[in-house]
Amino acid sequence: MSYTIDRHIPDATLEDVDARTRSALGAHGFGVLTEIDVQATMKKKIDKDMDGYRILGACNPSMAWEAIGMEPKVGAMLPCNVILRAENGGVTVSAIDPQASMAAIDNDGLKAVAGQVRDMLTAVVAEV
Repeated sequence: MSYTIDRHIPDATLEDVDARTRSALGAHGFGVLTEIDVQATMKKKIDKDMDGYRILGACNPSMAWEAIGMEPKVGAMLPCNVILRAENGGVTVSAIDPQASMAAIDNDGLKAVAGQVRDMLTAVVAEV
């Protein structure tokens, strides 16, 4: 089972795909709670160069509320990360597959919520 939902956008810049991703997330009720510029962090912390790489911590508050209500410790697996990687002359968008990340939790209700969130993130990635 793959643990991400992926799409490669050829001939795109990281900045363009970042804006498109945030717009698609917002259209599906997600906000970006955290942002990590991995490229800049690696350069600053260990003086290593790498292609553009960002991690966006996305959250749909209604879905998070529902999940936490069913399984209070599920917050350890939140938010839903979406990565943007410059590669192969474009940018690859990869969102976590919530069904894969929640598979270890024995809670059928939570698995149903994860399926709904997976569908939402699949739509987000397709719209970028």
